[in-house]
Amino acid sequence: MAIYDVSVPIMESMVVWPGDPQPVIELISNRDQGAVANVRRISMSTHSGTHVDAPDHFVEGGASVDQIALQRLVGPCQVLAVEDVNVITAKDLAAVWPKSNPRRILLKTKNSQRQLIRDKVFHRDFVAVSADGAEFLVAQEVLTVGIDYYSIEPFETPGHPTHMTLLSRDVLVIEGVDLSTVKPGSYRLSCLPLRIVGADGSPARVLLEESV
Repeated sequence: MAIYDVSVPIMESMVVWPGDPQPVIELISNRDQGAVANVRRISMSTHSGTHVDAPDHFVEGGASVDQIALQRLVGPCQVLAVEDVNVITAKDLAAVWPKSNPRRILLKTKNSQRQLIRDKVFHRDFVAVSADGAEFLVAQEVLTVGIDYYSIEPFETPGHPTHMTLLSRDVLVIEGVDLSTVKPGSYRLSCLPLRIVGADGSPARVLLEESV
């Protein structure tokens, strides 16, 4: 049974959201210098690489990443192809929505065709979900939605309506998912953010397991 690791590698040279700090991975205990063991210190944004947005990211009083229900991030998942648009609207989602009405979805877009997630340069013209697309997802009672670049919302959208609509209704968001080698279809999702107390989000290891 195939298991796909759809999280991006964490490294100092990785792409980050404009204005966020670059990760720093520092060797603070070195066997080559006489230490008993190698130990590294990591400094990075809670939204580095493949990561989960907790409601607290945008919503006043929203749950932090250590408070979210992990059942929303583990279980049956549908990878949906929405590959011919620049912004994913409610109409676009309705056109491809499965009759099974999945509760966890990952959106595979032109971002994957262009392999943007693997590029060393940040792209502002990435495909994301419109405000009415977010309302559609809420209406379908989706628990979790992920996308194949670093934001579920178009770059610099005033008021952040996509994030606000989803996170205020406790729809968790996974951003920065690498779907470039994954076909649309049914999978089992395992997405585990770090249990950082009080954090607005966290990097996560995200796995897709092929359904039998």
